[in-house]
Amino acid sequence: MVGVGMMRRLGVTALGLRNGPHRVTVERDLEVPAGDGVTLLADRYAPTDVERAPTVLVRSPYGRRGPFGLMCGQAFASHGFQAVVQSVRGGFGSGGVFEALDEREDGLATIEWLKSQPWFGGTFAMHGPSYLGYVQWAVAAEAGPELRALSMQVTASTFRDAVNVGGTFALESTLIWVDLTARMKSSLSGITTGIMSPRRARRATLSGRPIAELDRLATGGQQRFFQELLVNGPDTSFWDKRDFSPTVSRVTAPVNMTGGWYDIFLPWQMRDYAALRAAGRRPYLTIGPWFHADQRMMRGSVGESIAWFRAHLLDDPSELREQPVRLYITGAGEWREFPDWPVPGMREERWYLQPAGALAPDEPPESEPDTYRYDPDHPTPFLGGPTLLGETRPSTDQRRLERRRDVLTYTSAVLDEDLEIIGPVTADLYIRSNREHTDFVVRLCDVTPDGESLNLCEGMRRLVAGEPVPDAHPLPGAPPRTAREGVRHVALELWPAGHRFRRGHRVRVQVASGAYPRVARNPGTGAPIGTATEMLTADQEVFHSPA
Repeated sequence: MVGVGMMRRLGVTALGLRNGPHRVTVERDLEVPAGDGVTLLADRYAPTDVERAPTVLVRSPYGRRGPFGLMCGQAFASHGFQAVVQSVRGGFGSGGVFEALDEREDGLATIEWLKSQPWFGGTFAMHGPSYLGYVQWAVAAEAGPELRALSMQVTASTFRDAVNVGGTFALESTLIWVDLTARMKSSLSGITTGIMSPRRARRATLSGRPIAELDRLATGGQQRFFQELLVNGPDTSFWDKRDFSPTVSRVTAPVNMTGGWYDIFLPWQMRDYAALRAAGRRPYLTIGPWFHADQRMMRGSVGESIAWFRAHLLDDPSELREQPVRLYITGAGEWREFPDWPVPGMREERWYLQPAGALAPDEPPESEPDTYRYDPDHPTPFLGGPTLLGETRPSTDQRRLERRRDVLTYTSAVLDEDLEIIGPVTADLYIRSNREHTDFVVRLCDVTPDGESLNLCEGMRRLVAGEPVPDAHPLPGAPPRTAREGVRHVALELWPAGHRFRRGHRVRVQVASGAYPRVARNPGTGAPIGTATEMLTADQEVFHSPA
C-alpha cells in the first residue's frame, strides 16, 4: 500500500516539480486569530528530520489542499523548510467575509501568530504568484527583521493600474477574477472554475448588456467588489488601503521577482523593481515568454524560490545565478542574463508613422492624417495579448484584426539585418477626434516573411474632456503650438518587450480605439461605464508628425 506521504511525493512529481530529500508531516487546520477575532485556517508542512526549520508563509484565496498544497507546501518542506499555507479570510474554512485586496491587517496578524509558535525557527520567507504575491507586498515593509526573503510571480504592489490600464477598465480579466473567487469553494471547484470562468466572462461581455449587469450574467449574482471597481476609478480613496506601491522602497528583505512578457501585471511589476533599485536594493528579476497563468512559469518559479530561500534563509547561495536579471528574448528563442533593468547599453530609438501606412526611423514628410471611425456598438476586438485566463495564445496572428476598417496599420520595409528591442516601449500619437471621450490602442507586431503578424506588446489610453490638453507638444524639437486646431498629443506606455525582429521580417504598429472585451468599450459620452447605454461613434484622425 502506498502511504499518504508517498502519495504527496508522487503528486509533486506529477506536477513537474522536484522532490527534496526530506520526509514531510502535515498538520491540518491550524487556527490563526485575526485582529478582529475571526479565525483563519492554515496547514503546516514540516520536514520530519529538521527541528525549527525556516518557514515559508503562503497566503491564498484559492485554497490550501490538492495541487495547490503540493506546490506550496509539500515541495518546500521536502527541501528542508516548513511551509504554512493559509486560506485568507472568507474562503476554504477561514472565517469572515472575503474582502478583496484588503490583506494588510490579516497578514500582519498571521505573522505575529507565526512568530509565537514553538516550532518557529526565527526566520521566514513568503512565496506565491498573483494575489499570493500581492499579499506579500501588503505586509513586507512591516513584517520585521524575521522576514528574510520574498519570492513573487506575476504580481505587483498595487492592482489599481492593472484594473484601470491607461484609464480604461480591464473588463475581461476583472470579470474572470470575480467569477473565479465567487465560485471557488474547494480544490476541485478551483480546477473546474479555472477552465470555465473565462468562458462565462466572455459570454457575458458579448451579451450587449450594460457592464454593471455582467457580474450577474457571469456568476449568477451581483458581486460587490466588481461593482466597487466600476464606481471607483484610479484616483479615488477606495485604493488608499489597497495600494502598497508607496511602501516598496522600505522593504529590506531580498526580493525575487518573476514575470511574463504577456502578463497583465508586468508594467507595474517593473515599476516595483525600479523602486527597489532606487532604494539601493538588488532584487532578482526573471521575465519569460509567459502569460499570467502559464503553468511553465508556475512550475519553474517553485525551483527558483527554493534556490532563493536557500540563499537567504540557509546561507547557501550556490544555486543562485551570477547576474540578477534574466530575460527570455522572443524571436531569438534564447535566455540572456544582465546586470540590471533597463538593460545597460540599450539606446532609445524613435520610429515614425508615415503616409501610405509606412513605418520608418525617418521623420515623415508633410501629409494628410489617416482616418477611421470607431463604433462602440461594434467595438474593435482584441486578439492575444495580456489576459488573466484567456483562451487564446498570447501571441496570435493579427491579420484578421488588421483587415478591419477601424484598425490602422503602419509597416516597415523588410529588415536587412536583425533588430533587437529590449526595454520599455512607448508611443506618442497626435490625434484629432470628434469626441472628447475616446480611447486609443497601440500594438507592436512582428510580421514574418509569409505575412503572419504576431503581437508583441500593447498599450491603451482613455481620453476625457479637457485632457490631454490640445496643442501640447512635449517631444524634443516640436514647435510649442500647432496650427491644426484640436490636435491632441496622446502618450501611451506599452508593455515592455525583449524581442528580436529577424532579418527578412517587418515591424508593424497598429492604431485602434478599442480592444474589447479586454478593456471596456468607450461609449463616447463620458457617462459612467457601468450604466452607459448610449453609444456614439468617434471619427478619428491620426497625424504622422507633431506639426
